[in-house]
Amino acid sequence: MAHQVPGGSMDILPTNTVATIGCCLCGASIPPNPANMCVTCLRTKVDISEGVCKSSFIFWCKGCERYLAPPDRWVFAELESRELLALCLRSLKGLSKVKLVDAGFIWTEPHSKRLRVQLTIQKEVFNGAILQQTFEVVYVVQNQFCNDCHAMEAEQSWTTSVQVRQKVAHKRTFLQLEQLILKHKIHLNTVGIKEYPDGLDFYYKTQSAGTKLVEFLSARVPVRTTMAKKLISQDDSNNTYKYKFTVAVEIVPICRDDLVALPRKTAARHGNITPLVLCSKVASVLHIVDPLTAQHEEITSVAFWKTPFRSLATRSDLTEFIVLDIEPLDYSEAEAGSKFSLADAQVSRISDFGVNDITFNVTTHLGHLLQAGDHVLGYDLVNSNFNDVNFDKLDASSLPEIVLVRKSYRHTRRKRKRRTWKLQELAKISYHEEPNTAGKRKSAAASRRLRTEAEQAERDREVFLRDIEEDPELRAEINLYRADDYAEILRERELRASGAAPMDPADDDDDDASDELEDIPIEDLLDPMEAVTIDDPTADPDPDAPPGRHSVDIVPVAGPSDEPSVLF
Repeated sequence: MAHQVPGGSMDILPTNTVATIGCCLCGASIPPNPANMCVTCLRTKVDISEGVCKSSFIFWCKGCERYLAPPDRWVFAELESRELLALCLRSLKGLSKVKLVDAGFIWTEPHSKRLRVQLTIQKEVFNGAILQQTFEVVYVVQNQFCNDCHAMEAEQSWTTSVQVRQKVAHKRTFLQLEQLILKHKIHLNTVGIKEYPDGLDFYYKTQSAGTKLVEFLSARVPVRTTMAKKLISQDDSNNTYKYKFTVAVEIVPICRDDLVALPRKTAARHGNITPLVLCSKVASVLHIVDPLTAQHEEITSVAFWKTPFRSLATRSDLTEFIVLDIEPLDYSEAEAGSKFSLADAQVSRISDFGVNDITFNVTTHLGHLLQAGDHVLGYDLVNSNFNDVNFDKLDASSLPEIVLVRKSYRHTRRKRKRRTWKLQELAKISYHEEPNTAGKRKSAAASRRLRTEAEQAERDREVFLRDIEEDPELRAEINLYRADDYAEILRERELRASGAAPMDPADDDDDDASDELEDIPIEDLLDPMEAVTIDDPTADPDPDAPPGRHSVDIVPVAGPSDEPSVLF
């Protein structure tokens, strides 16, 4: 074809024409391809999905709602999730012979017991020609009990029980241990958790999982352990035996801020410390401090159980005082390496303040914390009567009248704001939730007892929450999460600060605002959704994994139906 070239001259420019050929089957004109066939004929002659199964089965456990990942793994997966799609594709025969391009679920009624998956695959045919095809695979969901649920139905769901006990009148120790267990995810392998008045029972499927809990507790608190085992079954022909193990873990009955009278031998073995001491901290060892000299020592669990002792007074016996005057003391030798500071203080009981002139001059190890006008909690030995053998052996003339323990924030709590944070909790089965067939009179007495225990548990929890607010070291050991109404609380505070909202009658701000406790920083609070963790079906199997859903940190598990051999 001739074209006019700019400048007026006529030139002949070549034109590219695509050659066509006839399909070898139907004769239609097509561009050349390695198969020399049109797409329609190619599809009629070749089915690249021929080796891929169009229907298959997937097994689902009705008891724990998990799917079977062949050969013997059971994993949790939501409907139409990536995890479930991976399970379906992994169990489909013939898929390895083609190239998978795309896969996705087609919606079906959840109760239909059918899973429809649309696949797009590619495969090379006829001299390098690549054919792509989309088709549907139907999976039939069949019910099959997993081995864990079979064992649970046969009342053989656990093989190891860890009984954790502490013989004290409160549960503050277990509240702190609960948060440590949640933070380090020690609870994920439990089959059940049962709550008793003086402790918790943890049930595990394997002995190794129970051993992990015992080692974890031994690293956090001073304990002593005792193990027992019970023969469940035996096979003499194969020389195999099946046992159930019960591990009793007893925590020392000494808590923080307890007043203790040490046995003379124990005091002599620990730096000849004065027998009348305070427990300043409970970790893997007991930390004690002499309030008159600020000498501090550590008592291991072995040393404690060799010569056990008990508390003279606990935090429920504390009396509130006000500091009238305080003067630091410079005892360099006594305070060497100590985190405490000695001081002479003049204090008066809050109940006596403004009523009479009774005051006390005491030596305290809290000189670095107290100032004139502060409130402080302490033990009033003047009005106390202790029934203890070790205390009776002490020289009465050398005993202090008052032992100051810790700075008090009770006078600021009436101005306490709504908490912007919350704690996670373990899902426990309480011992009193079991059926009770007693008579009406016994049932009424049991109801009163349960109500009293619930009130005591609520008081212990409130004390623990206040300790978290007042102790930064304790906050650093546990996870704090934003409250559900976190944003609403912040808005109310902003409005109150700007004067646009009325003051809450529960908040009394007549005093100086400096008396209020500081809020926990926002950066210390975690998102509640961070506690949720989904299992990865492609991950290596966990031999200690329990039956049921493993999707969240707080595992809603049911208590075991068979009881262990109780050692307590």
